[in-house]
Amino acid sequence: MSDLNTKQFDVQSIRGDFPILHQEISPGVPLVYLDNAASSQKPIQVIDAISNHYRRTNANIHRGIHRLSEQSTVAYEQARDKARSLINAKHTEEIIFTRNATEAINLVAWSWGNSNLAEGDEIVVTELEHHSNLVPWQLLCDRTGAKLKYIPLKPDAQLDLSKLDSTIGPRTKLAAISGMSNVVGSVYGVHRIIAKARSVGSLVLADGAQSVPHTAVDVQDLDCDFMAFSGHKMCGPTGIGVLYAKRQVLESMSPFLGGGDMISRVSMEGSVWNDLPWRFEAGTPAIAQAIGLGAAIDYLTDIGMENIHHYEDQIGNYARQALVSLPGISFVSPDVENSGATISFTVEGVHPHDVAEIVNRDGVAIRAGHHCAMPLHRKLGLAASCRASMYFYNTFEEVDKLVSALRKAQKIFGVA
Repeated sequence: MSDLNTKQFDVQSIRGDFPILHQEISPGVPLVYLDNAASSQKPIQVIDAISNHYRRTNANIHRGIHRLSEQSTVAYEQARDKARSLINAKHTEEIIFTRNATEAINLVAWSWGNSNLAEGDEIVVTELEHHSNLVPWQLLCDRTGAKLKYIPLKPDAQLDLSKLDSTIGPRTKLAAISGMSNVVGSVYGVHRIIAKARSVGSLVLADGAQSVPHTAVDVQDLDCDFMAFSGHKMCGPTGIGVLYAKRQVLESMSPFLGGGDMISRVSMEGSVWNDLPWRFEAGTPAIAQAIGLGAAIDYLTDIGMENIHHYEDQIGNYARQALVSLPGISFVSPDVENSGATISFTVEGVHPHDVAEIVNRDGVAIRAGHHCAMPLHRKLGLAASCRASMYFYNTFEEVDKLVSALRKAQKIFGVA
């Protein structure tokens, strides 16, 4: 790790901030948590921020004039600005708090899509998308008569960017693309896809659920119109997510939900909507969760997103090399140049669910299934796969424990 800023990045010191990592799932069997693409663990700084809010400042926000309400409001809005800074959004009002990335994408599909798409229009996605960046567009097409088109995958599970010209065209109104695959960790030509979409006048939504927690993201550099990400995948709590949208686009959109803080005036005849960003945050929001997300952003920023990205590159490469040493292991994508620390694989002769159950006996938590990406698996002829996804608090020794547990699984099923 010679290229890391070691003053800021010490994996053993970092692990000391995560209480859940220091437990045994059975006597003498320590936890090895390698399911971070599904949800990350939380440092004590985030846990304390949420606990302190409930202990000392818990109150509803924006409308109260008493001390607790004012303190809660300040903390909530500070979290919004921290999210803005993390992704380098230009304006704080471009940050909308949602429950998760899924809700953020659905917000766009309803508030923007219903008003801007018609029969014959096209939405472009890729064949590797998470269901959350696919199903909302399928529903939107059902409502509007628009058509869904796919940038195809090559046999190595990487996107075939040579098909851009035949996929994105004059009828494309939105390109909705993942910044990083939750199955194979691919980081592909996002800038190239966005440039092509821009050339035909299309808007762009980037699903940042996997990219924002792991690397530095700059929405102004990307020039995306929307970006969605979730707190629970980046050391924050569940129940909080973020939709970034360019201010001029948000100003043209109708509210997603009605009631509570999204209005400025209500009469029997009608209502006037609140200013941005509150126009899209109806009702009492997830106040404690937003404060927890703010603490998580502080934590990640203190470590440094570039340090996190660099360490994950190293541990991801180490894991691939270690897994290659096992007979019968096949990667869903053999491309190691464009992959992060998320690795999906199969074990010859053993169903992925059985693999996950067996390695769990050695304390190793991995994911097995289609990882909310059934079209990708079907395209590759797979019913399911195993997925080991590492984060900056994982160690090389934990990778070794995964490999050892996989060897045991192969022996149990007689495929070693």
